Amino acid sequence: MAKPVISVTAKKISATQAPAPNEQVAAQTVDKPEMVDDAVVAPEPVPTSKAELLALYHAEPLPLNNSVHSKELEKVAIQRVDLYHRQQQRTALFYTVEAALRPTYLVQELKSQFVEYQQFEMVRALDKRGLLDLEKNEMIWQQLHVVDDLIADILHYMPAQQPVGWQLTSVNRNHLKLPTVGRLRDKEQVADQGSLTSYVLGHFGVMSYTYDRAYFIGHVVGYLFCCYFLAHLSIAYGVTPLPQATVSNYDYASLETAKMVRLLQGLDVHCKRRIYQLAVLCARLSCYRLDKHIEKLLIAEVNEFDKKQQISHLDALFSSGIMPEMPDMPDIVDLLGRSDEDDAL
Repeated sequence: MAKPVISVTAKKISATQAPAPNEQVAAQTVDKPEMVDDAVVAPEPVPTSKAELLALYHAEPLPLNNSVHSKELEKVAIQRVDLYHRQQQRTALFYTVEAALRPTYLVQELKSQFVEYQQFEMVRALDKRGLLDLEKNEMIWQQLHVVDDLIADILHYMPAQQPVGWQLTSVNRNHLKLPTVGRLRDKEQVADQGSLTSYVLGHFGVMSYTYDRAYFIGHVVGYLFCCYFLAHLSIAYGVTPLPQATVSNYDYASLETAKMVRLLQGLDVHCKRRIYQLAVLCARLSCYRLDKHIEKLLIAEVNEFDKKQQISHLDALFSSGIMPEMPDMPDIVDLLGRSDEDDAL
């Protein structure tokens, strides 16, 4: 993968400032701790092997906390900022460690932990009758290295930019499978880097999901990815700027719509096309799409037999005075007809 531009510094952007094309932005140093609400976020140690680097991408989901007590909300806020700093440090480390420590394709190394892949394996096991067309999904999972190729191309073309924040809602569900923090409407806890979409967005910024909305702070290409992903799946969504006070102790710009348009105008069309391709690829493998396949399997099980035939069998059983609990037979009507003939004889 080509060494990309990493947007990790944060300053307010003026209304007239346009992103400088192909400008390198210095990565944040990771040798000193960050202060978060009187808590110290220890920097991640610099990996000395591939195993240590990969270990940064394996994490347990944060505990569910549906309390609205002020002290609990403060704890959740600290957890969120701690998560953001670790996501940021991990990405900086990935692109600054020795090239020999980086896997040729990181996404292939992490595939087994993605919720999308785990659900795909479950759907494939459930499809005992071969009713679903899963060949395209199978091919994509086998060629998943394309994800890293697309990311590398996007990072090469995207302009340097200060981190901006927005919040996204999509029918009160975590369709992007972002790492969950604090309150949730359901019990679906997702770990950091626990999904393909969070892996992709992790290259462009930091993110989390709480209760009914997603938070993202980073490059505007992350905004495009989210929009393309949800639109391709025909999921209704809404995006608004992330107010400055929402995530304390983490620097980002809260931009109005007009300023977001200005940033999007600074993107090369080639970069936008690659982002769209990446979003469509992830949407094809999404849990939302797999849920539709599971619904088809459910309907197939419900409609396994000919219902009209069973109704005619039941009517024949009643009309002949035979108990309905009699074991069902595919030729029950013929059997009843032969019994009537025997009685006549």
